[in-house]
Amino acid sequence: MTDLAAVLRAHGRRLTPQRRRIVEALTHLGHATPDGVAAQVAADGGPSVPLSTIYRGLEALESLGVVSHTHLDHRAPTYHLTGHADHVHLVCRGCGTIDEVPASAATEFVARISASRGFTADVTHLAVHGWCARCRP
Repeated sequence: MTDLAAVLRAHGRRLTPQRRRIVEALTHLGHATPDGVAAQVAADGGPSVPLSTIYRGLEALESLGVVSHTHLDHRAPTYHLTGHADHVHLVCRGCGTIDEVPASAATEFVARISASRGFTADVTHLAVHGWCARCRP
């Protein structure tokens, strides 16, 4: 958390108790919606934190590059800490299971788009929808 405090200070922000608890919740959960973060924060035994504060905290942490989000379905975005390797989310349309593969798995896809369209893709926010081995039609 000391590195996090330094990052926040460098941008004129503080590591408030609420932001610390949000980061701790994401550390515990891995990936979570704002509601999931709020539930984890509520379960930690500390003072209550309004959902609006959770949303603002996540937005502030994302603007500083501490967290990232992706849309895995039509519901709320899913957040995770940025300290681990970039990955692509694989979302099963049958059972809702979410798996991950390294972002490097999309290298050929990114290269083709770049070559054909001149577009530089950011696969750190990529979710691929389909069917897992159990649900495959």
